[in-house]
Amino acid sequence: MYSEIITPRFSDTDALGHINNTMVPVWFEGARDPVFKLFSPELNLQAWPLILAKIDVSFHTQLFYGQSIEVRTYISRIGGASFDVYQELWQHNKKCASGTAVMVNFSYQSQCSEKIPEKIKMTLEQHLIENSENNA
Repeated sequence: MYSEIITPRFSDTDALGHINNTMVPVWFEGARDPVFKLFSPELNLQAWPLILAKIDVSFHTQLFYGQSIEVRTYISRIGGASFDVYQELWQHNKKCASGTAVMVNFSYQSQCSEKIPEKIKMTLEQHLIENSENNA
């Protein structure tokens, strides 16, 4: 698991004083940097090897401004050319949101997916979560 603590900004709130729901996918993407670095250690956009195929987000309870949030990042599935990144937002020891991003190892030159290198697969396996439903 990768973990990161974020502090919501005032601009991250909505008219009701909660964290705006559009921020959750943004925070999830930012917390995927350690996973991105497995494929591109320098985060070189000219040689970027990944595409996002799908995202989903579930909201479990409200998130609040002025209170730290932990972003937990796991790998929930590893395929031949794609893998799933499962993430959770925790505030006050409660899981407030969760989501999954399907990432594909992709060649922009050939415009097709490519097999994930074994060395990267081995590192991804170190962050596998067995069943995300057990982390409530």
